[in-house]
Amino acid sequence: VPFASSIKKNVPGMLSGAVGLITEAKQANDIVEGNDADLVFLGRVLLRSPNFVLDAATQLGTFAQYPHQYERGRPKTKDTFV
Repeated sequence: VPFASSIKKNVPGMLSGAVGLITEAKQANDIVEGNDADLVFLGRVLLRSPNFVLDAATQLGTFAQYPHQYERGRPKTKDTFV
């Protein structure tokens, strides 16, 4: 993250991505919202938890579209369509 942040601050107009040991939704969100990087690359966490993106959306209180074939298994919320 420090390398991506340094590039973002010192090279105007160049997009940067943070990578490495990003394992929690809040951590990834804080990096982007804190303007330390334009995007976050996830690796091992996606191998360990294939539903990371869907779980992260729930933790952060935002909506993520489930693949159509999985909609029926979606936890029931105010955003549930089925």
